[in-house]
Amino acid sequence: MKNYLTIFINGDPFNCDYSMSLRDILLYLNFNINSVIIEYNKEIVTSSRFEDILLKTNDSLEVITIVGGG
Repeated sequence: MKNYLTIFINGDPFNCDYSMSLRDILLYLNFNINSVIIEYNKEIVTSSRFEDILLKTNDSLEVITIVGGG
């Protein structure tokens, strides 16, 4: 019995634990969840939903980071 699944992050395959939420994976990958925009399976999701979304095999995430500067 496998306890991991494969998702795609910015087009690249990534193996993660089957019980991870979107928030969990973002924190695991050291993203600042207050400064990212996430497209989950072609739908933009707000940060208030990150904890509620449990990842499934072949889910697709596009992570866009917001960077300030001048």
